Amino acid sequence: MLPVELQRALDTVCRVPRLLVTCDFDGTLAPIVSNPADARMLPDAATALTALAELPDTDVALISGRALGVLRSLSRMPASVHLVGSHGAEFDTGFAHDIDEALLTRIIAELNEIAADKPGVTVETKPASVALHVRNASPADGEAALEQARLASESWDAHATAGKAVLEFAVIQTDKGEAVDILRDQNSSTAVVFLGDDVTDEKAFARMRDGDIGVKVGPGDTAAGFRIGSPDDVAEALAYLLNARAHR
Repeated sequence: MLPVELQRALDTVCRVPRLLVTCDFDGTLAPIVSNPADARMLPDAATALTALAELPDTDVALISGRALGVLRSLSRMPASVHLVGSHGAEFDTGFAHDIDEALLTRIIAELNEIAADKPGVTVETKPASVALHVRNASPADGEAALEQARLASESWDAHATAGKAVLEFAVIQTDKGEAVDILRDQNSSTAVVFLGDDVTDEKAFARMRDGDIGVKVGPGDTAAGFRIGSPDDVAEALAYLLNARAHR
C-alpha cells in the first residue's frame, strides 16, 4: 500500500494540463543485481510506463547512469518513452555538451590499471564517462580501488559522481537534474514526477518545483518529498498514477 500522502499527491498531479513522468532505471524500475547486464525492469512497471506514455498530454522518460545504448537494450521501452543516458549527458538527439575524447581515453586507461589486480572491480566505459564498479569486490579491494581513483582524478578535469558501490567520471558537466529541466522545457510540462533510488538522483530531486513530486526509493538521506521502499512499490505508484491520469 502506498503512503496516503503520496496517493493524495498523485491524485493532484494527475490533473495538470501537461505531465512529465521520469524514473531512474537501476534500483528504481529494475531491482539491483550483481551483474549489471542482468538487470531487467519489473513487468508491471514497464506496462504502466508504456501506458502512461500513450495518454494524451503525458510524457514519460527514463534518466539513467547507463549509456544510452545499454539503457535502450535493457529497458526495451517503445519509442514513445524518452531515454536519457549517462546521467543526463546522452539524449536521442545527441550529447548535452561537447566531449573531451583525449581525457576520456586517459581516464579509461588509468582506471583499468587500478582495477587490474583487484578481483571484482570492473570498469564500465560510456560515450561520455567511465565508471569504476566495486559491488562485487571484497571490501578491502573495493575501498582501495575507490581511493586510488579519487587520487588519480585530482589531475583530471572531470566531473566525479559517487553512487552505490560506484564512482563515475564524466568528461562533460551534466546531471539528472539538468536532464529533467531539459525534458521539462522540451515538453512544456506543467509538472514533473521523478522516482529514483541513488545519490545521483538527488540532483533531480533538488530541481523539483512547486507542484512536482519527488519520490525516493529505499533508505538514505533525500531531498525528495516522498519515500517508498522498493521497485515493487515503484510499479504500484506508476499503476496508481496511470489509473488516476486516465480517469481524470
